[in-house]
Amino acid sequence: MKKQMKYIVSLFLIGILVSTSTFAGNKTRIGQAGADELLINPWAGISGWASANIASVNGVEALYLNVAGSALINRTELGYANSNWLVGTDISINSMSLVQKVGDSGALGVYLMSMNLGDIEVTTVDNPEGGIGTFSPRYSTIGISYAKEFSNSIYGGVIVKVVSGGISDLKAAGVAIDAGIQYVTGDQRQVHFGITLKNVGPTMKYTGDGMSFRGTVPPNGIDMTVEHRSADFELPTQVKIGLAYDFNFGVGQRLTLAGGFTSNSFSKDQFQLGLEYDFKNILLLRGGYIYEEGINPFEDDYPDRTTVFTGPTGGCSIRVPLNKDNGSIFSIDYSYRDTDPFSGVHTIGARIIL
Repeated sequence: MKKQMKYIVSLFLIGILVSTSTFAGNKTRIGQAGADELLINPWAGISGWASANIASVNGVEALYLNVAGSALINRTELGYANSNWLVGTDISINSMSLVQKVGDSGALGVYLMSMNLGDIEVTTVDNPEGGIGTFSPRYSTIGISYAKEFSNSIYGGVIVKVVSGGISDLKAAGVAIDAGIQYVTGDQRQVHFGITLKNVGPTMKYTGDGMSFRGTVPPNGIDMTVEHRSADFELPTQVKIGLAYDFNFGVGQRLTLAGGFTSNSFSKDQFQLGLEYDFKNILLLRGGYIYEEGINPFEDDYPDRTTVFTGPTGGCSIRVPLNKDNGSIFSIDYSYRDTDPFSGVHTIGARIIL
Protein backbone atom coordinates (compact mmCIF):
# COMPACT_ATOMS: atom_id res chain seq x y z
CA MET A 1 0.00 0.00 0.00
CA LYS A 2 2.83 2.42 0.83
CA LYS A 3 4.52 1.79 -2.51
CA GLN A 4 1.20 2.26 -4.31
CA MET A 5 0.53 5.54 -2.53
CA LYS A 6 4.02 6.87 -3.23
CA TYR A 7 3.54 6.04 -6.89
CA ILE A 8 0.16 7.83 -7.04
CA VAL A 9 1.47 10.92 -5.24
CA SER A 10 4.60 11.06 -7.42
CA LEU A 11 2.60 10.95 -10.65
CA PHE A 12 0.20 13.57 -9.38
CA LEU A 13 2.97 15.96 -8.35
CA ILE A 14 4.79 15.49 -11.66
CA GLY A 15 1.59 16.38 -13.52
CA ILE A 16 1.14 19.50 -11.41
CA LEU A 17 4.73 20.61 -11.92
CA VAL A 18 4.47 20.16 -15.67
CA SER A 19 1.17 22.04 -15.91
CA THR A 20 2.37 24.82 -13.63
CA SER A 21 5.59 25.42 -15.54
CA THR A 22 3.65 25.42 -18.82
CA PHE A 23 0.62 27.56 -18.02
CA ALA A 24 0.58 29.15 -14.57
CA GLY A 25 0.03 32.84 -14.06
CA ASN A 26 0.68 33.95 -17.63
CA LYS A 27 -0.78 37.48 -17.86
CA THR A 28 -0.38 37.53 -21.63
CA ARG A 29 -2.99 34.77 -21.90
CA ILE A 30 -5.71 36.57 -19.91
CA GLY A 31 -9.04 36.30 -21.72
CA GLN A 32 -7.95 33.50 -24.06
CA ALA A 33 -9.72 30.64 -22.23
CA GLY A 34 -13.40 29.72 -22.25
CA ALA A 35 -15.80 27.91 -19.93
CA ASP A 36 -15.10 30.44 -17.18
CA GLU A 37 -18.13 29.13 -15.29
CA LEU A 38 -15.79 26.40 -14.06
CA LEU A 39 -14.06 29.06 -11.93
CA ILE A 40 -17.25 30.09 -10.12
CA ASN A 41 -17.58 28.79 -6.57
CA PRO A 42 -21.33 28.10 -6.10
CA TRP A 43 -21.22 26.94 -2.45
CA ALA A 44 -21.97 28.99 0.66
CA GLY A 45 -19.77 27.14 3.14
CA ILE A 46 -16.41 27.29 1.38
CA SER A 47 -16.95 30.70 -0.23
CA GLY A 48 -17.59 32.25 3.20
CA TRP A 49 -13.91 31.94 4.05
CA ALA A 50 -12.53 32.73 0.62
CA SER A 51 -12.20 29.09 -0.52
CA ALA A 52 -9.06 28.94 1.63
CA ASN A 53 -9.90 25.50 3.06
CA ILE A 54 -8.40 23.55 0.16
CA ALA A 55 -6.67 21.31 2.71
CA SER A 56 -9.59 20.76 5.10
CA VAL A 57 -12.77 20.85 2.99
CA ASN A 58 -14.96 17.75 3.26
CA GLY A 59 -18.36 16.47 2.17
CA VAL A 60 -20.40 17.69 -0.81
CA GLU A 61 -18.59 21.04 -1.13
CA ALA A 62 -15.33 19.19 -1.68
CA LEU A 63 -16.56 18.16 -5.14
CA TYR A 64 -15.89 21.74 -6.25
CA LEU A 65 -12.83 22.74 -4.21
CA ASN A 66 -10.81 19.55 -3.63
CA VAL A 67 -12.52 16.26 -4.45
CA ALA A 68 -10.24 14.34 -2.06
CA GLY A 69 -12.20 15.78 0.88
CA SER A 70 -15.34 13.87 -0.13
CA ALA A 71 -13.65 10.68 1.15
CA LEU A 72 -13.92 12.03 4.71
CA ILE A 73 -17.69 11.53 4.97
CA ASN A 74 -18.97 8.56 6.98
CA ARG A 75 -22.42 7.99 5.46
CA THR A 76 -24.50 10.11 3.06
CA GLU A 77 -24.46 13.86 2.49
CA LEU A 78 -26.77 15.90 0.26
CA GLY A 79 -26.33 19.63 -0.45
CA TYR A 80 -27.99 22.45 -2.36
CA ALA A 81 -27.03 26.11 -2.85
CA ASN A 82 -28.37 29.13 -4.69
CA SER A 83 -26.27 32.18 -5.54
CA ASN A 84 -27.55 35.64 -6.41
CA TRP A 85 -24.53 36.37 -8.57
CA LEU A 86 -23.39 40.00 -8.85
CA VAL A 87 -26.58 41.47 -7.43
CA GLY A 88 -28.24 43.64 -10.05
CA THR A 89 -27.40 41.45 -13.04
CA ASP A 90 -30.27 38.94 -12.56
CA ILE A 91 -27.81 36.04 -12.78
CA SER A 92 -28.62 33.03 -10.62
CA ILE A 93 -26.62 29.88 -9.96
CA ASN A 94 -28.03 26.63 -8.58
CA SER A 95 -25.87 23.73 -7.47
CA MET A 96 -26.57 20.32 -6.01
CA SER A 97 -24.31 17.49 -4.84
CA LEU A 98 -24.70 14.04 -3.37
CA VAL A 99 -21.89 12.01 -1.79
CA GLN A 100 -22.39 8.42 -0.67
CA LYS A 101 -19.96 6.30 1.33
CA VAL A 102 -19.03 3.13 -0.56
CA GLY A 103 -17.39 0.24 1.25
CA ASP A 104 -14.93 0.89 4.05
CA SER A 105 -12.84 3.61 2.42
CA GLY A 106 -14.49 4.91 -0.77
CA ALA A 107 -17.04 7.60 -1.62
CA LEU A 108 -19.06 8.20 -4.79
CA GLY A 109 -20.35 11.67 -5.63
CA VAL A 110 -22.61 13.43 -8.14
CA TYR A 111 -22.31 17.16 -8.82
CA LEU A 112 -24.58 19.53 -10.76
CA MET A 113 -24.20 23.27 -11.32
CA SER A 114 -26.56 25.32 -13.50
CA MET A 115 -26.09 29.01 -14.35
CA ASN A 116 -28.96 31.15 -15.68
CA LEU A 117 -28.03 34.57 -17.10
CA GLY A 118 -31.64 35.74 -17.39
CA ASP A 119 -33.38 37.17 -20.45
CA ILE A 120 -31.30 39.31 -22.82
CA GLU A 121 -32.74 41.50 -25.59
CA VAL A 122 -32.17 40.29 -29.14
CA THR A 123 -30.55 43.01 -31.24
CA THR A 124 -29.71 43.08 -34.94
CA VAL A 125 -28.26 45.55 -37.41
CA ASP A 126 -31.78 46.60 -38.36
CA ASN A 127 -33.02 46.58 -34.74
CA PRO A 128 -30.15 47.84 -32.57
CA GLU A 129 -32.53 48.79 -29.74
CA GLY A 130 -34.09 45.33 -29.51
CA GLY A 131 -37.82 44.88 -29.07
CA ILE A 132 -37.94 41.73 -31.19
CA GLY A 133 -37.59 39.14 -28.44
CA THR A 134 -35.15 37.78 -25.88
CA PHE A 135 -32.73 34.89 -25.48
CA SER A 136 -31.49 33.11 -22.34
CA PRO A 137 -27.89 31.85 -22.17
CA ARG A 138 -27.44 28.85 -19.88
CA TYR A 139 -24.35 27.02 -18.65
CA SER A 140 -24.21 23.76 -16.76
CA THR A 141 -21.67 21.35 -15.31
CA ILE A 142 -22.37 17.74 -14.37
CA GLY A 143 -19.76 15.63 -12.60
CA ILE A 144 -19.24 12.15 -11.20
CA SER A 145 -16.55 11.62 -8.58
CA TYR A 146 -14.79 8.91 -6.67
CA ALA A 147 -12.60 9.45 -3.62
CA LYS A 148 -10.74 7.01 -1.42
CA GLU A 149 -9.09 6.90 1.99
CA PHE A 150 -5.68 5.38 1.32
CA SER A 151 -4.63 5.52 4.96
CA ASN A 152 -5.59 7.30 8.17
CA SER A 153 -3.73 10.35 6.87
CA ILE A 154 -3.95 10.33 3.07
CA TYR A 155 -7.06 10.88 0.94
CA GLY A 156 -7.34 11.18 -2.82
CA GLY A 157 -10.04 11.60 -5.41
CA VAL A 158 -10.96 12.42 -8.99
CA ILE A 159 -14.03 13.93 -10.64
CA VAL A 160 -14.99 13.85 -14.31
CA LYS A 161 -17.14 16.79 -15.42
CA VAL A 162 -19.23 17.39 -18.53
CA VAL A 163 -19.32 21.11 -19.34
CA SER A 164 -21.94 22.62 -21.65
CA GLY A 165 -23.35 26.03 -22.44
CA GLY A 166 -24.80 28.32 -25.07
CA ILE A 167 -28.08 29.61 -26.47
CA SER A 168 -30.77 28.03 -28.65
CA ASP A 169 -28.73 28.09 -31.88
CA LEU A 170 -25.18 28.02 -30.54
CA LYS A 171 -23.72 25.46 -28.12
CA ALA A 172 -20.43 24.13 -26.81
CA ALA A 173 -19.67 21.00 -24.81
CA GLY A 174 -16.56 19.44 -23.35
CA VAL A 175 -15.05 17.27 -20.63
CA ALA A 176 -12.87 18.34 -17.71
CA ILE A 177 -11.15 16.39 -14.94
CA ASP A 178 -10.20 17.41 -11.39
CA ALA A 179 -7.89 15.41 -9.12
CA GLY A 180 -6.87 16.14 -5.56
CA ILE A 181 -5.03 14.90 -2.48
CA GLN A 182 -5.39 15.75 1.21
CA TYR A 183 -2.98 14.87 4.01
CA VAL A 184 -3.99 15.05 7.68
CA THR A 185 -1.60 14.63 10.61
CA GLY A 186 -1.00 15.67 14.23
CA ASP A 187 -1.98 14.26 17.63
CA GLN A 188 -5.51 15.62 17.16
CA ARG A 189 -5.48 15.51 13.34
CA GLN A 190 -5.12 19.28 13.44
CA VAL A 191 -2.64 19.76 10.58
CA HIS A 192 -3.99 19.67 7.03
CA PHE A 193 -2.31 19.86 3.63
CA GLY A 194 -4.10 19.75 0.29
CA ILE A 195 -3.34 20.07 -3.39
CA THR A 196 -5.62 19.81 -6.40
CA LEU A 197 -5.39 20.11 -10.17
CA LYS A 198 -8.62 21.42 -11.71
CA ASN A 199 -10.24 21.74 -15.14
CA VAL A 200 -7.89 19.64 -17.21
CA GLY A 201 -9.32 18.57 -20.54
CA PRO A 202 -9.39 18.96 -24.33
CA THR A 203 -10.31 22.20 -26.07
CA MET A 204 -13.92 23.19 -26.75
CA LYS A 205 -15.60 25.10 -29.58
CA TYR A 206 -19.01 26.55 -30.36
CA THR A 207 -21.15 25.01 -33.09
CA GLY A 208 -24.72 25.45 -34.33
CA ASP A 209 -26.95 27.39 -36.67
CA GLY A 210 -25.85 30.63 -35.03
CA MET A 211 -22.53 30.28 -36.86
CA SER A 212 -24.18 30.17 -40.30
CA PHE A 213 -25.75 32.72 -42.67
CA ARG A 214 -27.32 32.83 -46.15
CA GLY A 215 -24.95 34.07 -48.80
CA THR A 216 -24.36 34.24 -52.55
CA VAL A 217 -21.45 32.24 -53.89
CA PRO A 218 -19.73 33.55 -57.05
CA PRO A 219 -19.35 33.20 -59.95
CA ASN A 220 -22.81 31.73 -60.60
CA GLY A 221 -24.58 33.65 -57.82
CA ILE A 222 -25.93 30.53 -56.11
CA ASP A 223 -27.64 31.12 -52.75
CA MET A 224 -26.53 28.74 -50.03
CA THR A 225 -25.94 28.50 -46.30
CA VAL A 226 -22.39 29.40 -45.29
CA GLU A 227 -20.99 28.41 -41.89
CA HIS A 228 -18.31 30.34 -40.01
CA ARG A 229 -15.57 28.32 -38.38
CA SER A 230 -15.34 28.78 -34.64
CA ALA A 231 -11.91 28.84 -33.02
CA ASP A 232 -11.14 26.30 -30.32
CA PHE A 233 -10.66 27.54 -26.77
CA GLU A 234 -8.89 25.98 -23.82
CA LEU A 235 -10.25 25.27 -20.35
CA PRO A 236 -9.18 27.48 -17.40
CA THR A 237 -6.81 25.02 -15.72
CA GLN A 238 -5.86 25.69 -12.10
CA VAL A 239 -3.50 24.33 -9.47
CA LYS A 240 -4.55 24.93 -5.86
CA ILE A 241 -2.33 24.34 -2.82
CA GLY A 242 -3.55 24.80 0.75
CA LEU A 243 -2.59 24.49 4.41
CA ALA A 244 -4.86 24.54 7.47
CA TYR A 245 -4.43 24.23 11.22
CA ASP A 246 -7.10 23.53 13.86
CA PHE A 247 -6.91 25.22 17.26
CA ASN A 248 -9.13 23.28 19.69
CA PHE A 249 -10.50 25.18 22.70
CA GLY A 250 -12.26 23.36 25.51
CA VAL A 251 -15.16 21.10 24.65
CA GLY A 252 -16.57 21.39 21.15
CA GLN A 253 -14.89 24.64 20.13
CA ARG A 254 -12.50 24.97 17.23
CA LEU A 255 -10.78 27.77 15.34
CA THR A 256 -9.28 26.85 11.97
CA LEU A 257 -6.77 29.05 10.16
CA ALA A 258 -6.45 28.22 6.47
CA GLY A 259 -4.37 29.57 3.63
CA GLY A 260 -4.30 28.77 -0.05
CA PHE A 261 -2.58 29.62 -3.32
CA THR A 262 -4.23 29.33 -6.73
CA SER A 263 -2.13 29.24 -9.88
CA ASN A 264 -4.33 30.16 -12.84
CA SER A 265 -3.53 29.30 -16.44
CA PHE A 266 -5.27 32.30 -18.00
CA SER A 267 -5.54 34.91 -15.25
CA LYS A 268 -3.67 36.32 -12.28
CA ASP A 269 -2.60 34.03 -9.46
CA GLN A 270 -4.46 34.38 -6.16
CA PHE A 271 -3.79 34.00 -2.45
CA GLN A 272 -6.58 33.06 -0.03
CA LEU A 273 -6.67 33.47 3.74
CA GLY A 274 -9.59 32.29 5.87
CA LEU A 275 -10.82 31.65 9.41
CA GLU A 276 -13.60 29.41 10.67
CA TYR A 277 -14.89 29.31 14.26
CA ASP A 278 -16.93 26.26 15.25
CA PHE A 279 -19.03 26.41 18.43
CA LYS A 280 -20.07 22.87 19.38
CA ASN A 281 -20.87 22.04 15.74
CA ILE A 282 -23.99 24.22 16.04
CA LEU A 283 -22.81 27.69 15.00
CA LEU A 284 -19.98 28.24 12.53
CA LEU A 285 -18.66 31.70 11.68
CA ARG A 286 -16.35 32.34 8.71
CA GLY A 287 -14.34 35.16 7.20
CA GLY A 288 -11.70 35.44 4.51
CA TYR A 289 -9.81 37.50 1.99
CA ILE A 290 -8.75 36.78 -1.60
CA TYR A 291 -5.75 38.71 -2.89
CA GLU A 292 -4.41 39.04 -6.40
CA GLU A 293 -2.13 41.55 -8.06
CA GLY A 294 -3.88 44.89 -8.49
CA ILE A 295 -6.01 44.63 -5.34
CA ASN A 296 -4.72 47.08 -2.77
CA PRO A 297 -6.92 47.07 0.36
CA PHE A 298 -5.52 50.47 1.40
CA GLU A 299 -6.80 52.22 -1.74
CA ASP A 300 -10.52 52.84 -2.16
CA ASP A 301 -10.58 53.01 -5.94
CA TYR A 302 -8.43 49.92 -6.70
CA PRO A 303 -6.86 51.53 -9.82
CA ASP A 304 -5.11 48.36 -11.01
CA ARG A 305 -7.86 45.86 -10.20
CA THR A 306 -8.95 43.62 -13.09
CA THR A 307 -11.62 41.65 -11.21
CA VAL A 308 -15.02 42.67 -9.92
CA PHE A 309 -14.21 41.14 -6.52
CA THR A 310 -12.56 43.40 -3.95
CA GLY A 311 -11.29 40.63 -1.64
CA PRO A 312 -13.37 40.34 1.60
CA THR A 313 -15.72 37.41 2.19
CA GLY A 314 -17.83 36.26 5.14
CA GLY A 315 -20.39 33.66 6.10
CA CYS A 316 -21.97 31.44 8.72
CA SER A 317 -23.74 28.12 9.22
CA ILE A 318 -26.37 26.96 11.69
CA ARG A 319 -26.55 23.22 12.24
CA VAL A 320 -29.47 21.38 13.80
CA PRO A 321 -29.11 17.75 14.99
CA LEU A 322 -31.77 15.51 13.44
CA ASN A 323 -30.91 12.30 15.27
CA LYS A 324 -28.45 12.29 18.15
CA ASP A 325 -28.07 8.51 17.97
CA ASN A 326 -26.66 8.38 14.44
CA GLY A 327 -25.32 11.94 14.20
CA SER A 328 -27.64 13.18 11.43
CA ILE A 329 -27.42 16.95 10.89
CA PHE A 330 -29.32 19.60 8.93
CA SER A 331 -27.32 22.74 8.10
CA ILE A 332 -28.25 26.17 6.71
CA ASP A 333 -25.28 28.02 5.15
CA TYR A 334 -24.83 31.63 4.01
CA SER A 335 -21.98 33.60 2.48
CA TYR A 336 -21.30 37.07 1.09
CA ARG A 337 -18.56 38.13 -1.32
CA ASP A 338 -17.85 41.83 -1.78
CA THR A 339 -17.75 43.31 -5.29
CA ASP A 340 -17.34 46.68 -6.96
CA PRO A 341 -19.32 47.40 -9.06
CA PHE A 342 -22.61 45.55 -8.36
CA SER A 343 -23.84 44.72 -4.87
CA GLY A 344 -21.87 41.61 -4.03
CA VAL A 345 -22.66 37.92 -4.26
CA HIS A 346 -25.12 36.33 -1.83
CA THR A 347 -25.20 32.54 -1.51
CA ILE A 348 -27.52 30.49 0.67
CA GLY A 349 -27.52 26.72 0.91
CA ALA A 350 -28.67 23.71 2.86
CA ARG A 351 -27.03 20.37 3.64
CA ILE A 352 -28.24 17.14 5.16
CA ILE A 353 -25.81 14.64 6.66
CA LEU A 354 -27.56 11.30 7.19
